[in-house]
Amino acid sequence: MAVLEVHDLTKVYGSGETAVTALDHVSFQVNKGEFVAIIGASGSGKSTLMNLIGGIDKPTEGSVTIEGKQIYDLSESERAIFRRRNIGIVYQFYNLIPTLTAEENIMLPRLLDLRKSDSQKLSSILQMTGLEDRAGHLPSQLSGGQQQRVSVGRALINDPSFVLADEPTGNLDSKSSAEIMDLLKLANKRSHQTLLVITHDEKIALQADRILTISDGRILSDEVMK
Repeated sequence: MAVLEVHDLTKVYGSGETAVTALDHVSFQVNKGEFVAIIGASGSGKSTLMNLIGGIDKPTEGSVTIEGKQIYDLSESERAIFRRRNIGIVYQFYNLIPTLTAEENIMLPRLLDLRKSDSQKLSSILQMTGLEDRAGHLPSQLSGGQQQRVSVGRALINDPSFVLADEPTGNLDSKSSAEIMDLLKLANKRSHQTLLVITHDEKIALQADRILTISDGRILSDEVMK
């Protein structure tokens, strides 16, 4: 069953002679429980694709369907709510709220959705991420690897349709990078959590079930690894 369907996705910036095509009629599907890596050089269109799948930007043409819902048929406010409930996003630079503790940052999507606090769910995520002893710490009191674990916990708190990780290890040392990938893979295997990782690191990509390679806004290859 397809959790994500990307059809004819195109993004053009500017117009006329200055127009730049960042994505050029990209189409693919991702099934529930898959771990898909999206790779490509800088400027290949990876970040544009991430923003369009995440509902952060709007395409020039094409559609993104998540769990049967075409997200660009929604208004901007409806799309923001849908994204919060259905897509867990992990950014390269963590994007944590500096005045909130680790556990408050993890719970933020749930609180913004006006859902009741779930202490059992929070405890499970703190244990999974190894942050039990850091739950009350502010981001400034955490290492880079710990901050990214908070970001992963925040992405998982609402049990989203899939997790979209944009260069999740790009700001970390090799040890922390391995820990974050182990954590994402654990969520993928233990909870059958669908995972999309955008990366330029081939070592990370080779851990995936499937690799999509993008160049100049187009998919060059779609290779099943296992």
